[in-house]
Amino acid sequence: MIPAAYGFAMSSHEPAESKPDIDSQPVALANGEFRLGARSGSPDVRLIVGHCSFGSPDAALLVSLLPALVHVRDEARLATLVQLLRDESRAQRPARDVVMTRLLEVLLIEAFRSTPAISAPSGLLRGLNDSRLAVAIRRMHEDPTQAWTVAGLAKEAALSRSAFFDRFRRAVGVAPMAYLLAWRMALAKNLLRRKEGGIAEVAQRVGYSSASTFSVAFSRFVGMPPTEFARTSGEP
Repeated sequence: MIPAAYGFAMSSHEPAESKPDIDSQPVALANGEFRLGARSGSPDVRLIVGHCSFGSPDAALLVSLLPALVHVRDEARLATLVQLLRDESRAQRPARDVVMTRLLEVLLIEAFRSTPAISAPSGLLRGLNDSRLAVAIRRMHEDPTQAWTVAGLAKEAALSRSAFFDRFRRAVGVAPMAYLLAWRMALAKNLLRRKEGGIAEVAQRVGYSSASTFSVAFSRFVGMPPTEFARTSGEP
């Protein structure tokens, strides 16, 4: 699984025999399938491709904290889900698209759950796999208006201040206050984009007691003042 639009290449361990038609344009077949390369014979490889998107204000933050690649092997539950997706994609049953959407969502969750915490790279996935850190992350998400400090979050995680700070930074890849700032800015951008209140109200809803302090923080993080962001990024 590739959580973001990174460039990547696929290759085999053994040198493949050069085929003149390997770069040909894909041909659409029945049931949403495409064929690339030779038009007859058994395919060398089959790919099932799906796409998921986060319909939430924190999408950019979540994606940036996910690992660049999630590689899961020998998981029976995932194999079952893939087979169900394959069967559903080839059928023309009622509510086919709805079923495939839900199967993809479950497949995404199972892929993350199947990644051992010890092998997960730094990022949100590893942070959520840590039961102590997950509590602190959830509290930041649930109550961004709280005047959180490292000590306060450490208390939520039942850790000492220094242990919590080091554990959070190693697991998530950023310091706790940096993560909180990114979360608040993601929420603020969504409120501004949807024109849900003026600058002072938005500031208060994401944990800032004054509009001026919020404007300075927002400008530094986003690269433009909140008024300009609201004007240029508003929903129609």
